[in-house]
Amino acid sequence: MFPDDIRTLARQVIEAAAARGLMIATAESCTGGLVSGALTAIAGSSAVVERGFVTYSNAAKTELLGVPAGLIETCGAVSEAVARTMAEGALAQSRAQVSVSVTGVAGPGGGTADKPVGLVHFGAVGPAGAIHVAHRFGDIGREEVRLASVRVALGLLLDRIGA
Repeated sequence: MFPDDIRTLARQVIEAAAARGLMIATAESCTGGLVSGALTAIAGSSAVVERGFVTYSNAAKTELLGVPAGLIETCGAVSEAVARTMAEGALAQSRAQVSVSVTGVAGPGGGTADKPVGLVHFGAVGPAGAIHVAHRFGDIGREEVRLASVRVALGLLLDRIGA
């Protein structure tokens, strides 16, 4: 289902979290659960994947992750502030110690001059602290933006786990 490089990254995340006794939560918008899907495709993932939130709508971000509606109105759903708050909310609403969030414009439509197709914001929180990363993948196609986002999210999990 997933390309070999994503399966390899997911396996590394599962092994690193298991070695450190950490649980993982995901908060996904434009990836629609693909990060959780990549993780749970790995045997043994049930020992470390605590839960995943697919918060595609702004209302879901607010209701499930505690992202203030005013923050979304002010900054937009595709922003550093929302990505950070999503990652923090995933931890607050779970029993996990590590989380990653993804919010972006996968395309083909929906982009603006300030937030073009291919712009994705990530947040991650774990023992190594909190981090925000933004990537401009460009208009490379919806599937490619989503898969590239999964790669970044898995890498951020590894980084926050301290692997």
